[in-house]
Amino acid sequence: MNRTTYNILFTLALPFIILRLLWRAIRAPAYARRWAERFGWVTLSAEQDRNKGRWLWIHAVSVGEAIAAAPLVRKLRSERPDIPLVVTTMTPTGSERVREMFGEDVCHVYAPYDHPLAVKRFLAAFQPQLLVIMETELWPNIIHYSKQGGARVIIANARLSEKSARGYAKFPSLGGPMLEQIDCIGVQAPNDGERFRRLGVKEAQIAITGSIKFEIDLPPTLQQKQAELRALVEAERPIWIAASTRDGEEEKVLTAFQRCLQQIPDLLLILVPRHPERFGSVERLCSGRGFTVVKRSTQRQVTRQTHILLGDSMGEMLAYFSISDLAFVGGSLVNTGCHNVLEPAALGLPVFTGPSQFNFQTICEQMEEAGALRTVADETALADAIIEGCQDAELRRRMGEAGRRLIANNRGALQRTCDIVLKHYPEVLPPVSCI
Repeated sequence: MNRTTYNILFTLALPFIILRLLWRAIRAPAYARRWAERFGWVTLSAEQDRNKGRWLWIHAVSVGEAIAAAPLVRKLRSERPDIPLVVTTMTPTGSERVREMFGEDVCHVYAPYDHPLAVKRFLAAFQPQLLVIMETELWPNIIHYSKQGGARVIIANARLSEKSARGYAKFPSLGGPMLEQIDCIGVQAPNDGERFRRLGVKEAQIAITGSIKFEIDLPPTLQQKQAELRALVEAERPIWIAASTRDGEEEKVLTAFQRCLQQIPDLLLILVPRHPERFGSVERLCSGRGFTVVKRSTQRQVTRQTHILLGDSMGEMLAYFSISDLAFVGGSLVNTGCHNVLEPAALGLPVFTGPSQFNFQTICEQMEEAGALRTVADETALADAIIEGCQDAELRRRMGEAGRRLIANNRGALQRTCDIVLKHYPEVLPPVSCI
């Protein structure tokens, strides 16, 4: 399949894409808003419009990529405050996180769908000089028309699992030309670079930068948030958190929790579903299983009789981790590839995940080798790991220290990535021209 065939298929799929958007809007009303941006129509202020032809475009798909991009955005703001930044996402939760982290300091809109007309409209509005794609969200038209318009293209914090590599290899006439157009791919680890090479990427295009996700700076407000949450929990009791759980995973977590309570009856579970639209259904699931639930949004006290604190808030994940003793990171007992395992490690928690880890494969391998993370096969193994962790303070200390040490030893990726970005942003900008 080449790009022409891809465009025909994408055009034919548009009605189904719109129907899917409508269906998602039923569950999450935020999907019903700002549709124009998804098709490339953006409204800029007069000041933003004056930056046409100078923009540095950073694309971060959802919450995970937005969090990964945050240190880079702040670093660029520090080193080159003159460069206007537009940060795009594709999900409402990612959008909310960008606005929460940066406010008006960056321009934020949804990324256009990868249809030629939508992409051309978006590029005509901004005329970016550089496109920085976080991790591996590769869209043929976005890359092609960005290059055609004179922009350079970088993949930052790039990861490529074996599964994704096999997917790209199935369509060499589409993926090959797209990869050729990328100026630089900053990969997280040598294995990622090797997979790109197998797809035909030249050695000169690849730089091993390490993962920006190791650059975790705990916010100054964390201590205050931690105190606020601790005040809600009435008694001293062991706490474990199941973070960023996905549909079908909460059932497994609750089964593990029930098993844990047989040996540790005062254990408290903090359960934080990945998507806000599922908070209500997860609460009903917990209540239906006979657990007493307190929602974070109610600000109610978590008494000795409370089994579960439901984390139905945004932007407080680090605070939830900070009052926990052990962490299970979701998206891993169902086949969605695991979420950020480094945040709990940064706070010195032992980390447990299921076997689905392709989104964080390299980092999970590094953490497991260092002794900071343990992979559990299923809910029974998860329960056993949590029981052992609660009963063994030395194990918690050893795993927690290993995670902090690994993070400290892997810092530096941010500066290397920032250097690559600034190297590819032109010092002398060309006159503004239409695409």
